[in-house]
Amino acid sequence: MIHNADESTAEVIMYATDWCPFCVRAEKLLISRGAKIKKINVDELPELRAEMVEITGRRTVPQIFIGSRHVGGHDDLVSLDREGDLDALLKNTV
Repeated sequence: MIHNADESTAEVIMYATDWCPFCVRAEKLLISRGAKIKKINVDELPELRAEMVEITGRRTVPQIFIGSRHVGGHDDLVSLDREGDLDALLKNTV
């Protein structure tokens, strides 16, 4: 099912690399739910990888934020979707 993005969609920030297959999968899932993603490429900006680690305590990518909530990585995002909570989070209702 494809969802259409609108003004009520939460901001999504994803720390990622271009070569990471989990980043690609996470991005595809988010786009299929209508999310507009601000990608931060930590390969191009290594200082932002350090920022990501400091904020999340994790070194792996992707690291995904929906609104002010740190969702985690790809597996966390998929779990959130399977539980039926991703759409609500994207719509700022959680």
